[in-house]
Amino acid sequence: MKKNIAIVAGGDSSEIVVSLKSAQGISSFIDPKTYDNYIVRVEDARWTVEAGGEVLDIDRNDFSFTQNGKTINFDCAYITIHGTPGENGLLQGYFELIKMPYSTCNVLVSALTFNKFACNTYLKGFGLNVAESLVIRKGMKQDADAIVQCIGLPCFVKPNAGGSSFGVTKVKEKAQILPAVDKALEESDEVIIEALINGTEVTNGIYKTKNKAVVLPVTEVVTDNDFFDYEAKYVKGKANEITPARISDDLTTRIKTLTSAIYDILGCNGIVRIDYIIQDGDIFLLEVNTTPGMTVTSFIPQQIEAEGLLIADVFEDVIEDAIERMKNK
Repeated sequence: MKKNIAIVAGGDSSEIVVSLKSAQGISSFIDPKTYDNYIVRVEDARWTVEAGGEVLDIDRNDFSFTQNGKTINFDCAYITIHGTPGENGLLQGYFELIKMPYSTCNVLVSALTFNKFACNTYLKGFGLNVAESLVIRKGMKQDADAIVQCIGLPCFVKPNAGGSSFGVTKVKEKAQILPAVDKALEESDEVIIEALINGTEVTNGIYKTKNKAVVLPVTEVVTDNDFFDYEAKYVKGKANEITPARISDDLTTRIKTLTSAIYDILGCNGIVRIDYIIQDGDIFLLEVNTTPGMTVTSFIPQQIEAEGLLIADVFEDVIEDAIERMKNK
């Protein structure tokens, strides 16, 4: 008998459009001979599921739905919400309460990695290289002179909790700092300001289960845009994503070793993607993505193909491992 999989998408942030595209990608990746998958849209107060051409409400008491008088229960939730509530631990906490297997990291890890400043500061304690940074919270006094003195120029101003480059500005002049902070605060209650690191941007996917560890090939990111912004990420032709990356075997090995170590230090589950900058042979951590994009052109599907794996097998690994983890709790 086939298992029912909920592909949970949507969310309450600007990244909803990316999340819904990821859901369509995952739906196409999951083997229909093994699973029946349904896209569940979580948005504001209403949770709905697409089933047989109908849009039906989800019963949040047990994450089920009813169609033609029959209750449909899910065997696993594959979370692909980029942003709140699926990337920051809120949805993970709900699934823990109702004992629903889910694909991603747990509540603590999701909350930590969603907060870029907290995560990078934590990993810095394990010897990782990270950019100099500071955080500004909504309501705090903003002093452009102090920011420049502390971080220098150019620098990046980003929402501390967010992704897909929404609200991100590359600041080159002091006069741009405060408007950039205001822009980032539209996406998050906290803003992280990071020193610029010039170098080669790369990203590396990974997943581990009880029985295997798979570190995927490294992808190099090249764009003519000022940085890898939303346009470069999602508009065809604005970036060149090269897998495997055009870096030395030594650097490739070091990055993949770092990726595996970070996954274990944090205690991750499911598919994770970690972004880096290489500068003069040194590897700097940018961020840890615990619900990476899963459109057909996203990094992870590219890396899975380059590794020579079948994407349906990878998703089966992740889903079955999630089910097994919940059974053992």
